[in-house]
Amino acid sequence: MRIPASIKILPMTSFDIDVVMEIENASFPRPWLREFFEKELKSPISYCFVEKAVLDGREMLAGYIVFWIVADEAHILNIAVKPEMRNRGLGKRLLSFSLVFMLEKGVKEAYLEVRTSNESAKKLYDRFGFKGVYVRKKYYGNEDAIVMMLDMDEFEQ
Repeated sequence: MRIPASIKILPMTSFDIDVVMEIENASFPRPWLREFFEKELKSPISYCFVEKAVLDGREMLAGYIVFWIVADEAHILNIAVKPEMRNRGLGKRLLSFSLVFMLEKGVKEAYLEVRTSNESAKKLYDRFGFKGVYVRKKYYGNEDAIVMMLDMDEFEQ
């Protein structure tokens, strides 16, 4: 498995949405619609970032994250890495960047939902200190979601 030569995390723009949609559709059984990303780019409480990696001399959009910050609370709405770029530390780097960003904005708690069947995502969130707080029944249609919370005082950079 090749590790990218360099990685940049940048604010998402409307020019990124085509590739973001490719990753979204490859990553989730019930993907977001394009309009959802367009709406988030315009929202004053929403933060959208893309992760660009250089591999074999070629820059590619490898992942993205979308989250809200309201007062001292954050909610991670969406995070994904291109399937062929997974297991290279990109999701970890993107989540770490975002949590540091949240800390700098004064966030005290961060929340997210994860499918009960998504073992790799749950392991990633566990490594950062997220704890399951309750289950939302049928949140993903026919699948439950675990609501996870991170007390930002426990986040270690």
